[in-house]
Amino acid sequence: MRLEFLDRTREVDRLTKALAAQEPGFIVVFGRRRCGKSTLLQQVIRPGDIYYAADQREAPLQRRTLAGEVARRIRGFDEVEYPSWLVLLQTLDARAERGTCLVLDEFPYLVQISPELPSLVQKFLDSPARRIHLAICGSSQGMMQGLILNAAAPLYGRASQVLAIRPLAPFWIQQALEVHGTEAIEQYAVWGGVPRYWELVRDCTGLQTAIEELVLDKYGVLHSEPERLLLDDMRSTVQANSLLSLIANGCHRLTEIGARLGKPAGHLTRPLAQLIELGYIRREVPFGETTKSTRRSLYKLNDPFLIFWYRYVQPNRSLLERDLIDDVARTIRTTFAQHVADIWEDIARLSAAALPVGNIRWKPAQRWWGRGLDGQPMEIALIAESLDGKALLLAEVKWRERPNQGAIFDRLRYCAANFPQARGRATILGAWLKQGIAKTQPREFVVHPAGTLAVLR
Repeated sequence: MRLEFLDRTREVDRLTKALAAQEPGFIVVFGRRRCGKSTLLQQVIRPGDIYYAADQREAPLQRRTLAGEVARRIRGFDEVEYPSWLVLLQTLDARAERGTCLVLDEFPYLVQISPELPSLVQKFLDSPARRIHLAICGSSQGMMQGLILNAAAPLYGRASQVLAIRPLAPFWIQQALEVHGTEAIEQYAVWGGVPRYWELVRDCTGLQTAIEELVLDKYGVLHSEPERLLLDDMRSTVQANSLLSLIANGCHRLTEIGARLGKPAGHLTRPLAQLIELGYIRREVPFGETTKSTRRSLYKLNDPFLIFWYRYVQPNRSLLERDLIDDVARTIRTTFAQHVADIWEDIARLSAAALPVGNIRWKPAQRWWGRGLDGQPMEIALIAESLDGKALLLAEVKWRERPNQGAIFDRLRYCAANFPQARGRATILGAWLKQGIAKTQPREFVVHPAGTLAVLR
């Protein structure tokens, strides 16, 4: 079922302004597959603009097809053969109305078959007589970033607008799937913020059915999705698959990951950095520290769907190849609450800066682990500092049917008394709970799924 266009207000505004500019611009749009890049561009282009979705055929065939698309706007444009991309672009520029935009979607496909294309585009962009806008779009994040951010690349510094399209915020899954509160969190814990996944789910009856039909079934649309995502940016996915699998299943420290792979930790720095750059993992350090000030860090997957897939699909590929879907589904039902709890923690930390807990505005939240003032090991799920630095928010995050709120806040008081960075600052205590009773004591607060989702737009 077709999904309505959601959010992307800022992106639409920026693209609309770029297309309305007097001077011809060069627009670059990139991001992981299925996040709505093409839909966004189609939302903003005007009737006279030209949109072309590239494929993996040879260059002469692609130019011929593009010329056919142009001929829908400019009569006779496809009646001649264009010997090069530069000739095609220059001819279009001469014949099109001033201010027309040419959109080349899946631009990395064109570069793969015509490596000279970025240099030709550079020559076209640098022409002082240029009259049309050019927009390029692609899912190969590494290539697209390299084309515009690498100082040695031909297109470096020439973009007038660069948009990195990321998954949608959790709030929007409520509107997309017509779910709210707890159910919305559970759906987000599987599909994350990828609008195409939401669109596929709308054709299924319930979360369990969607998981079985789209992900577990070997013929499901999303059964091999992570491998397709990685192939957009890598020739071999073996190492990336191994790293994502280990991290999703509990190996978060570099030394532990190296030991499991039988490799020195130093050999993994580069592939981990690439996965961070692509947005698939993140490196966490304790609150109050930076990656330069401490060697204590944890690697975590950034995307709920990838976490779900590497926890439940990748370890069970043999069963799923034999169509033993019910056996894997049974495992999911048994451990799903813990999976959702992990995603709920991430959502809670994400929401802290947007929630005025205690009528105070907070900086982005982090977790903290270390030794308390009493010398005992201590971990705090969520800590945030107020914008003025005078207060700290310490919170627990729980996904349980009937949490013991008394015990939760008793532990938070203990943590506040023993947290090394709390001296001289006011402390606000909070709990992000699946269910719970609103607190009446001053400086103690409870946040539920509905309130959390409301601020994550």
